[in-house]
Amino acid sequence: MKKVIVFGATGHLGAYTVDYLKENLDKNRYEIIAVGRKTTNFFSEQGIEYYQVDVTKKEDFLSLPTNDVYAVINLVGVMPAAMRGYTPKPYIEVNINGTLNILEYCRINHVNRIIYTQTEADLSGHWESNKIITPDLPRKFSYKGNYSLYIISKCTAVDLIESYYHNHGLKRFIYRLPTVYHYRPDPYFYKDGEKKILGYRSLIDQAIKGKTIEIWGNPNLVKDIVYVKDFAQMVLKGISVKHDGGIYNVGTGIGVSLEDQIKGIVEVFSLKNQKSKITYRPDMPDTRSFIMDISNAKSELGYKPQYNYMDYLTDFKIEMELNRFEKLWT
Repeated sequence: MKKVIVFGATGHLGAYTVDYLKENLDKNRYEIIAVGRKTTNFFSEQGIEYYQVDVTKKEDFLSLPTNDVYAVINLVGVMPAAMRGYTPKPYIEVNINGTLNILEYCRINHVNRIIYTQTEADLSGHWESNKIITPDLPRKFSYKGNYSLYIISKCTAVDLIESYYHNHGLKRFIYRLPTVYHYRPDPYFYKDGEKKILGYRSLIDQAIKGKTIEIWGNPNLVKDIVYVKDFAQMVLKGISVKHDGGIYNVGTGIGVSLEDQIKGIVEVFSLKNQKSKITYRPDMPDTRSFIMDISNAKSELGYKPQYNYMDYLTDFKIEMELNRFEKLWT
């Protein structure tokens, strides 16, 4: 049976991905193996084999399977949103050296393909109002600021993967990610090393409490809102498709205006008898605006988004109530 190894399985995207694959991957053809740094029995309780591995340590890879490993999904990564203060070294150790260790594991064990998640920030120089972000745009980003080393480390990892494709035949599926929306118990992130609440979680919290919500800037600017279960669907497609891969945008290909985003949150999360009021603040800064071009993901992977904006909010609320991954993340 072909083995599919998910590195970073204990992270937010990783846990949802393993869960989705467990439900949708052909059990007669594939076996899912979860890998992470945490000590946990979360996966073994579901009948999924789990290995505790630090990808920066070559010796940890010796415990992993060596036979019939078909696909590796690399969701491991140090990112600014999870970093208190600023410590550059982990970007090199994890995002670059860790990826190299995973690639060597793939080479030695004749793995057929790797799926890797890249940041959309490598194209930040192209961001404009309602801009269509195509997969083949050349890299363009600022080298100024703490965020730049993160982008550089992810781009370097992509270049390493491309080298292993050309030199060792390792098929590569590079997924460029915007924000992938999902429920997690902790609603916080770090910006410039300081802890802040996620913008959309703050809005949801305001709607739950029936508080007035402000729409800042231009309410007609649109954003591509992609849900974690559509991301996981793309991972599934990358496992089974029969070609060498390439670079693919993760998204829906549809822009949702800021106004519709806020109205949707109020509709789903406010109590019927205590709906949040909406006010407009055109004097405040505009939100970032873009749409991901997913045409090659559709044509080459057979990807078809299943969650529109309201579907995402509805399922998010269900996940919030169930809190299925609480044991893993607390």
